[in-house]
Amino acid sequence: MCPAEAGIERFASPSETPDGRPGVYIQICTFGYKALEEQLLERIGQCVLTAPTTAVFNGLPDAEKQFNIGFKLKFFADGMESKTEIAGREIFKIPIMEGDFLAEKNLGGRAGVAGGNFFIFGDSQMSALTAAEAAVDAIAEIEGAITPFPGGIVASGSKSGSNNYSFMKATANEKFCPSIKDKVENTALPADVNAVYEIVVNGLDEEIVKKAMKIGIKTAVTVPGIKKISAGNYGGKLGKYHIKLHELF
Repeated sequence: MCPAEAGIERFASPSETPDGRPGVYIQICTFGYKALEEQLLERIGQCVLTAPTTAVFNGLPDAEKQFNIGFKLKFFADGMESKTEIAGREIFKIPIMEGDFLAEKNLGGRAGVAGGNFFIFGDSQMSALTAAEAAVDAIAEIEGAITPFPGGIVASGSKSGSNNYSFMKATANEKFCPSIKDKVENTALPADVNAVYEIVVNGLDEEIVKKAMKIGIKTAVTVPGIKKISAGNYGGKLGKYHIKLHELF
């Protein structure tokens, strides 16, 4: 139900940014280019332009698909915008209260892969969460991948649709909820599992997502108390990519 999944892919050193300052690469993932353009405009306009000392540059300048987000953001200047050039890039200067907000005219988009996932089963909440945090940290080292949920970790993994409510698009994945495992027929949880966390991975292509999932799993299972690794298939309803965990290894 979210309009997009977004996250920081990696940090950028001053030597690789157009204005010579530290930065971050951000991925915003949607189901299509129209939605992506809307989310780029809304999220950059509401969450980046409003933040002190920020600027926006094109992380995919060679992508075939380009959105004129900077051109559209300039209208916030109410006629007082101007143009400049930084490192050969066309930039709009938008006067704001701290000085000028800089936005490159175009931002690139490309097809990627979203929804790679794996579940971490622990004997306690502490063991499962420790493993999940370690997995997210390891995945953060993979260029081109993000873990878009808060802190990279999903505590409330869901299933598509509902067993009881026709108006719900997604509901709790009861087969993976430890507090009710004795009440759920065909629970997916062994008796010694008392907490589950899901790690969702999005990336620029399938191989990057597979690489990120593999390093995340290998890291998670080094934590004491981890009993099992699984994943959500959701009946194939979430897209054409089915990454099978055994094939990763």
